[in-house]
Amino acid sequence: MIDPHESKRASLAVFALLYLGFCLSYIDRSAIALSFVAIGKEFHVGAAALGVVMSTFYIGYAAMQIPGGWLADRWGSKKVIVVSILSWSVFTLMTGLAWSLASLIAIRFIFGLGEGGYPGAAMKGMAESCAREDRPKLFALLMSSNYVGSFIAPLAIAPLILTLGWRHAFVVAGVVGLVFALFYLFAVKDTHQKRDSAGRPARIDGAATRALLKMPLMWKILLTWFGMGIVNKGLDAWMPTYLLTERHLDLRAVGMLTPLPFVAASISTALGGWILARWFDGREKWLMAACCAISGFFLYAMYTAETVAGVITCQAIVYFFKSFVFAGVFALPAKFLPQKLIGTGTGMVNFGGQVAGFVAPAVIGLLIAVTGNYDAVFSFLIVATAFAFVTSLSIRLSPEADSRIGAVEEA
Repeated sequence: MIDPHESKRASLAVFALLYLGFCLSYIDRSAIALSFVAIGKEFHVGAAALGVVMSTFYIGYAAMQIPGGWLADRWGSKKVIVVSILSWSVFTLMTGLAWSLASLIAIRFIFGLGEGGYPGAAMKGMAESCAREDRPKLFALLMSSNYVGSFIAPLAIAPLILTLGWRHAFVVAGVVGLVFALFYLFAVKDTHQKRDSAGRPARIDGAATRALLKMPLMWKILLTWFGMGIVNKGLDAWMPTYLLTERHLDLRAVGMLTPLPFVAASISTALGGWILARWFDGREKWLMAACCAISGFFLYAMYTAETVAGVITCQAIVYFFKSFVFAGVFALPAKFLPQKLIGTGTGMVNFGGQVAGFVAPAVIGLLIAVTGNYDAVFSFLIVATAFAFVTSLSIRLSPEADSRIGAVEEA
């Protein structure tokens, strides 16, 4: 008989390692932005070419979301997690060895493919190691690592670049990832089961995949996160420039202020799963819709704020409430999907957010180029929250939805 305390400790250990893996992934992906000035000087390229380098990562990352989750559902999380960490670590290291702009673009695309398999596989790993009723809380808490990683990345990478140079900084980061992958390989037990307790196949197949992709409920969740992902990635990409050009701050002040909203976001994402389970069980959409509306209101307040303190305060409030939506869109699939579809389902949801990550910065850049100001930008972001508000209200675990979920479980 399995000791429940031992099982609990094992689940917490897996959670801690997966959380650390997310943080490492954000440190590795953030290193490129911190190195742009040095890379541009060495390769004699400008901002447009460096922007291509950044976008290339997101193309690979988005493309791998659903396949990565599917592979974890098919073969178990451990294999995909280890291969994913090894892949992105090798190509983090390779970034430091890039010999031209073309090689750097190719390396970052493959880096994105490698890292793109991790989110769905990580969620699958939690599903394999924890009880179903604990999944919504743990999934949301695990996703808070995204903001923690964004906060600590400059603190970890900047000193390495200043001390060792950008090339050696990437080599160090890559070696750390390789060591972590090997540790995960030997420290974590493979808990993937080929059959469930009822004797049915516990890994995904073609019929189950098709049933999942046909579920309107999953597409509503995906579109909700796409709408709020526009806000998420748009502000992440353009807030420093907005503060520099429109609010006339210097770079040092921007560096001090921009991490603050990530602190608010990490807190709300960590609390989101617990609040959803405690007070909004079965009513998740109402919390998500309310948070979309509040985010839209404070986006307007942020744009019309007269002081920099007001801008940053409103941005922190936006990040706080939009991150409840972030928690919700990952907690919901954890609540109703069978274990064999967790990887594919969460990969599907995250695909919506990553497409937003590719679309939002480009659209905002175009709006600024055409209008010469940020009026249309904030209107675009507020419309995105309205879109997410409408799609979140359409989420409903109706008898029809329950029957579709049952069909997926039987597939």
